[in-house]
Amino acid sequence: MAVQHHWADALRKAKKTALISDGKRKVHYLFEDGNEMAEEYDLKTDELVLRKWRHKSTFGGQGQWTWEVGETTQNGITSDLIKENSSNPLFMRKDTKTSFQWRIRNISYPIEVYSVSAEPMERCCVIRTSNKKYYKKFSIPDLDRCQLPLESAALSFTHANNTLIISYKKPKEILTLEQELLVELKKLKGTSEGDIDCKTQ
Repeated sequence: MAVQHHWADALRKAKKTALISDGKRKVHYLFEDGNEMAEEYDLKTDELVLRKWRHKSTFGGQGQWTWEVGETTQNGITSDLIKENSSNPLFMRKDTKTSFQWRIRNISYPIEVYSVSAEPMERCCVIRTSNKKYYKKFSIPDLDRCQLPLESAALSFTHANNTLIISYKKPKEILTLEQELLVELKKLKGTSEGDIDCKTQ
């Protein structure tokens, strides 16, 4: 699949800086188009715990970081963010090795109230509640970057401890790409914190 290779090539060609800190492998990518991506992997499990993007602004300056995976308040980054009401539903993505996964905290309705569907034409997933109290549309950027189809059968959800957990089984193309990337990242010379002023923070 040509487009999938396009994303793999962009990752391969990106300038990468690695930093080992706080039990995490932190990697900063600078792409040929000037956009930046920062990722953090747990050193013990190799699981992705954070991914954020910074796109060049219209005038060529640096834009704000936007989170794709992980919590925006991670590492105490709250300076320019409005603190959310702790009782409001909180939507975040936290992947596992085999699934893309989203968690909505502070949502206490019984499981039969929820419906989660894939909308292949719109390339998004939709969460609805039968009581009309919660509605959320979200995309899976990983599938979009590789131009892979959105499959309803890959989608599942569960509810526990006031948290709705939505999982999307990663297609084999994504699993292969992630494994290849991890091998490459482990080859990077990761400096220890303090040795380098790394842009991943």
